[in-house]
Amino acid sequence: MGSRSVRVVVVSHDPVFLATFAEWSLKGRLLVWATKLLVVTSLPLPQLHSLLSSHWTFSMMNTILLNLDDTPPNLRVSVYTHLPYTPEGAQVVEVASWTPKRGLVVREGRSLFPPKFSNFYGAEVNVTALRFPPYWDELEGPDGIKQYSGTDYFLLKSIADSLNFTINVVPTTSWAEVTQRVEERVSFMATVLHNVLPGRLERYDYSWVYEYESLFFSMAQPGIKPQWQSLYYPLTDLVWAAVLLALLLTPVVLLLIIRVGEWRDGGDRVATGTVVQDVTGMLLGQNLPRRLPTVISSRVLVASWLMFALIFGSAYRGNLTAFLTLPKYPPRAETMQDLINTADRITMQPYGIEFKNFFSKSNSQLFKRLGQLMHIVPSVNVGQQQAVDKKQAHLDAGRYQQLKIAERFIGADGTPKLYLGQESISPGMAAWPIPHDAPFRPVLDRCLMAVIEAGLYERWNDDLLRQAQMESRKRYKQQETEKETESDSSLRSLTITHLQGAFMLLLLGLGLAGVSFFVELLAV
Repeated sequence: MGSRSVRVVVVSHDPVFLATFAEWSLKGRLLVWATKLLVVTSLPLPQLHSLLSSHWTFSMMNTILLNLDDTPPNLRVSVYTHLPYTPEGAQVVEVASWTPKRGLVVREGRSLFPPKFSNFYGAEVNVTALRFPPYWDELEGPDGIKQYSGTDYFLLKSIADSLNFTINVVPTTSWAEVTQRVEERVSFMATVLHNVLPGRLERYDYSWVYEYESLFFSMAQPGIKPQWQSLYYPLTDLVWAAVLLALLLTPVVLLLIIRVGEWRDGGDRVATGTVVQDVTGMLLGQNLPRRLPTVISSRVLVASWLMFALIFGSAYRGNLTAFLTLPKYPPRAETMQDLINTADRITMQPYGIEFKNFFSKSNSQLFKRLGQLMHIVPSVNVGQQQAVDKKQAHLDAGRYQQLKIAERFIGADGTPKLYLGQESISPGMAAWPIPHDAPFRPVLDRCLMAVIEAGLYERWNDDLLRQAQMESRKRYKQQETEKETESDSSLRSLTITHLQGAFMLLLLGLGLAGVSFFVELLAV
């Protein structure tokens, strides 16, 4: 049908046919709530009640049944419908009747196609969910009863309060079972957000999209590589060039002053190498040589050079300390291209098999390669632990990973062992899985919109993340107080990684000194 907002009329006196129609109309997705189904039949009341109560099409959808109660001249038609939720529980009620004399008479307080899901009157509504913080979390209460928390639970609780139903979480052991119960209509909805994927739409529908949840990858922070350039990093290339130019120019000017003095006053001739050595020594913080001339011009030049050496040395030593204790880290993988080039393996929880298949069927070579690298692991804890221990990455919802990193992967110094890449892998819409053509979807969507547009969902998420961070910091502080530390425990010792450049410079000097020594021996 081009539009399912129509009226469908079924006429049959055969209960087997009507039961078959109910079954196949469900499989064929004939009806939605906007479709009004009118069934015309003639059945005994017990059989009619059983028919209306035992089939989803008749009990839950927008259906009324016209039952011919008698034949002319006492012809009477009763109009029945099934109300799944009333103060007295689920029941079949007569909403109207028709006789040739009185015509159609609607009973007081009834309507031909009454709303069925505006009020559940405290009835239990089955839902399915598994732990997926910060969206859904389960805690064992003091009395052994499970207590629930998380943004999606708070969202469900708000809807339950609005529609007046009691939440009943159906036990499940896997994400596949969570959605399978929805497909079987045992569960009305899976109340943990699921990304909308084409393959999933073949098995179930989605509620209103209330979240744009993206997949992000987490990887271990890159380690510090030994680099001799740590001695070079404190100053920029331009500063080093200017210092070199000053070191070349100053001895020339000083030598010129010395030569003029020697020509005017006579005396011993100072070697050029000695002047260069003295100027270089002053730059490196050595004592002021006594053999320098005493003329005012040389004193002014030497004083200027000493001032320059003091400023340069202080700036260099200060920055050198920072670069030794906070060395330059290698670049991190931030994009999907970086991830493909860097990671040897990408892990994901069991529900990731659908993403793996989805990526593998993509026309993009990048996504195909991503699908090839993906492997399924039992849980996010296993995946993230492997990311820390090996050259791997873990793929999961961004908020979920942030919470897990804050809970389990904080280093001894308070820094996280894992980071999230800046680029999302699969930006997508997320919603709750519900059965195909669920008649309660309009009511559910309206409640979802009200909560989301009020900003409550984001507020709950911020509160939960803040609470997790506070608990993590508290746990870290407790661990620190339990350790027996010395007064200088906060100081960080430098390793060979930090001082590799200094040792390389020393070895270079020893090598040059050795070469010079052998040259001098040969020259004797």
